[in-house]
Amino acid sequence: MRPRTRVLLLAALFAVLQLANVTGRDTPDSKNYLSYALSLSGADKREAAAATIDYVCAGRAAIAHREQNVHVVRFHAPDPAPAVARECREREWRQVEARLAAGQGGGHTVPFMPERFMRIFEVRPGYPVFLVPFVSVLGVTWGVWAAGVAVTCAGGVLVFLVLRALSVSVPLALTGQALFCVLPCGTTAMRPMTEGLLLALTLAALWGCALVLRGRPAREGVAVVAAALLALFTVKHAQALFLGVCLAGAGAVVALRRRWRGLPRVRGVAALAGAGCAGALGTVLLARLLHYPSASESVQDLLTDHFARPDRERPWQEFLQLQGNFWTEWLRRQLWEPLFPAFLAAGALGARRRPGFGAFLVAAAFTGILNQAGHPDINIWGDRLITSAWLLPVLGVPLLLEPVVRRTAVPARGAAVSHSMR
Repeated sequence: MRPRTRVLLLAALFAVLQLANVTGRDTPDSKNYLSYALSLSGADKREAAAATIDYVCAGRAAIAHREQNVHVVRFHAPDPAPAVARECREREWRQVEARLAAGQGGGHTVPFMPERFMRIFEVRPGYPVFLVPFVSVLGVTWGVWAAGVAVTCAGGVLVFLVLRALSVSVPLALTGQALFCVLPCGTTAMRPMTEGLLLALTLAALWGCALVLRGRPAREGVAVVAAALLALFTVKHAQALFLGVCLAGAGAVVALRRRWRGLPRVRGVAALAGAGCAGALGTVLLARLLHYPSASESVQDLLTDHFARPDRERPWQEFLQLQGNFWTEWLRRQLWEPLFPAFLAAGALGARRRPGFGAFLVAAAFTGILNQAGHPDINIWGDRLITSAWLLPVLGVPLLLEPVVRRTAVPARGAAVSHSMR
């Protein structure tokens, strides 16, 4: 069986498994992105609001139905789904109608939240544009599901391509693809949010780095990195800034390390660092030129519960205090269930087997830490903000297993040769 066929079969298997949860994956922010996509597809505000509210409330009703089915006391009670859907629609329409009546109808998104908060989503057209063809052809429910499957499978394929560019064997490259799908990065990518596209574009940038480091013409790899950073700007410009800075830092570290050890230069590393610098600088300049919400506005959003309370007078002082509290609690929870730290450690050990690429891999994974640090909210829908850090074990674990597989394969090959000579 060809490697391409194996990759497609693994992606198809993942897609079939996702049929178990077609609805109920949305988060509170999903309706902002979905209404944006419906607006781009030609729906007016009320049409977009109706389709988005129906999708969200159907998901909540489905969750309520599933939860009651397994409730040890109420499993034989009447189905709560109709009442949950009805109450959800009434609540959402009441808020939307009030804001539309107050004149909050500008932009592409439906005004589910205050205007200052919705502005944050207005400057992220990348994911809504990605959604448009899916919801236009398949409708909202199946379109959103298919978009999640497509972007998650694309991420898995990119993991395979990155590992193959590093000359990793096909079985281990398939292992990386499977890890992407089964670890939290795959679960998060399936949600109707920006994270799936964000992960895929980060992996595309790492693919460009791998191409350069493995001797391909530098312009090819750098072009892939630049394109990924540009697309990432449209998805979430803060993440484009983080990735650009981290890739630039990784390129500088690789160049200095080789110079310190007296090793020959690797062609293209400086170009990768330059692409990262250009991406970071371009993100800052373009965000200011387009009057995107500033970092201060993001901090106020965090500290005022999405602008439901008055602005804080000393936001940065409170933000830094919250940082200390957050990371202390986060570390306590990780030590309680150390699966994530264990995977990170294994990924870091694997990254050491490719020191040049490993620096870029660690840098890309570190963007997840930076993203979480920008939103130190311990209850913000699990670990979706830090999900980029899972790319370290996704790519690092196959690299860590490489010598084990090689040692296993050599005796097996020798036994096969000995048996054929008998």
